[in-house]
Amino acid sequence: MKILVVDDSRIMRSIVKNTMKTMYNMEDGFVEAENGEEAFQILKSTPVNLVLLDWNMPVLNGIDLVRKLRAIDKYKMLPIIMVTSEAAKYNVIEAVKAGVNDYLVKPVTEKNLYEKVKKYLE
Repeated sequence: MKILVVDDSRIMRSIVKNTMKTMYNMEDGFVEAENGEEAFQILKSTPVNLVLLDWNMPVLNGIDLVRKLRAIDKYKMLPIIMVTSEAAKYNVIEAVKAGVNDYLVKPVTEKNLYEKVKKYLE
């Protein structure tokens, strides 16, 4: 199992990874990217089972990465959970229209993250 954690904040990536390690007893199984372009390059060479994706990032933001991925057949069914501080209803609607499978507003709790992720990993 491989999870791609995409966030421009190294601290946020660590929090998500540590939470996932605790919940799923995973030591390895993570790939990290600090922006959407880096994530896209990783996805081209590394198969992943799930993407946890921030919205606001430099180079290529999360919503544009989702649109880019959903336009490619290989990534149409890849589970993507947006993990972001963008909490407005119109942001959620835009993300769903772009193709995210689920949406979590920061700060995330371990319980909320677990509930969202388990649907796609179990």
